[in-house]
Amino acid sequence: MSHAMLQNARPHWLPRQRKGALDHIPGNYGLPLVGNTFKLLADPIAFSANMAARYGPVYRNRALGGTGVNLLGPDANELVLFDRDKIFSSEQGWGPVLNLLFPRGLMLMDFDKHRADRKTLSVAFKPEPMRHYATELDAGIEAAIGGWAGQTLRFYDVVKKLTLDLAATSFLGVPLGTEADRINQAFVDEVQASVSPIRKPWPGTQMRKGVKARAYLVNFFEREIPARRTGDGQDFFSQFCRATNDDGAPLSALAIADHMNFLMMAAHDTITSSATSLVMLLVRNPEWQERLREEVAALDTTLPLTEQLDRLILTEYAFKESLRMMPPVPSIPRRALKDFSFGGYDIPAGTSVGTAITYTHRMAEYWPDPERFDPLRFTPEASKGRHRFAWVPFGGGAHMCIGLHFATMQMRLLIAHLLTRYRIEAAAGSGDAWQVFPIPRPKDGLPVTFVPLATP
Repeated sequence: MSHAMLQNARPHWLPRQRKGALDHIPGNYGLPLVGNTFKLLADPIAFSANMAARYGPVYRNRALGGTGVNLLGPDANELVLFDRDKIFSSEQGWGPVLNLLFPRGLMLMDFDKHRADRKTLSVAFKPEPMRHYATELDAGIEAAIGGWAGQTLRFYDVVKKLTLDLAATSFLGVPLGTEADRINQAFVDEVQASVSPIRKPWPGTQMRKGVKARAYLVNFFEREIPARRTGDGQDFFSQFCRATNDDGAPLSALAIADHMNFLMMAAHDTITSSATSLVMLLVRNPEWQERLREEVAALDTTLPLTEQLDRLILTEYAFKESLRMMPPVPSIPRRALKDFSFGGYDIPAGTSVGTAITYTHRMAEYWPDPERFDPLRFTPEASKGRHRFAWVPFGGGAHMCIGLHFATMQMRLLIAHLLTRYRIEAAAGSGDAWQVFPIPRPKDGLPVTFVPLATP
């Protein structure tokens, strides 16, 4: 099969559902053709809340080119994400949204194939490589943020550039140089295309831009692979190129390119979003900004920061709370491979199933006063007895995010360096309006001012 054919290949879909198969489930399909797409994109949090209030925790919906059922709450998350009985396909859930852009990425794989590739890729997340990434991230963050002193900057924009530069070191092992802007724009085009209402790559559409961006990135990765297979680089890319499966066979060039394309997007855009929401919440809750600053100041100055990250416990709680309030992946789609029942409804095989993560993260029965920023929700005492699927920003089950420890490490380093140097302030209204899909970002970029701390 040619590269072009592989790029356009689609997974094996179940037969289309018969018309009316979901009519016994409460809900509505919205407008012809587009369904509820525009309502969902305009305010997904309010949309889920309104649908739940009107129809309950199980409702049917049509959006983003597909018809399906949404299941709300921790029990639904456990059923779908833990997937004890292998009912749900991640490949066929994400496929309609991502297949033209991120085909054969780790998230678009199921069962044995997913398990095999995840095991092969996990070599890049073992302790020794993680120590290497920590050293590189530490140096990169320290060098970059020194130039922010006294400036008012759009935090989302500057941290997006920083995460791309850090990805160049940790993921690619090379400075991107003149290609940096083009690579950055390619990832932006791919992510924006993933929620374009027009799902075909017709000329002039966002989907066309996204597909062209993917072709450029795959070419970039593939031309680098031969040298990486024989090198000794410690970055993700080099380790993927040298990784072998249980039979001792290396990943194909296209498989490496597909995994790199997906993981670079996931690390770049989700960390940018998460860092921005955390900084916004620390600006709005200055008492917590000061508590985290005191925690960092208590570290041993004779030891490297990278050896003390586990001591930043409050910082981790604050990160978890920001992920609760603004998860970087607002919902997780699946497709049912078998008939199943939930919430008193029989749901047929072939149904697209969505779990609204943001909705669950704001359910008052699990998160009292859910609009309040309170990192202490994540102490062992406060967490005791809480449903284990009430907080799922990294997913769950076999598809739990492979890079969750990398993300936590990078966030601890970023916050430690920022709060050691600056008091972060913002004008009233900064960050008030967010675009939630495909990955949350503030519409104004979150302008903040980095006020240098007085040196003793």
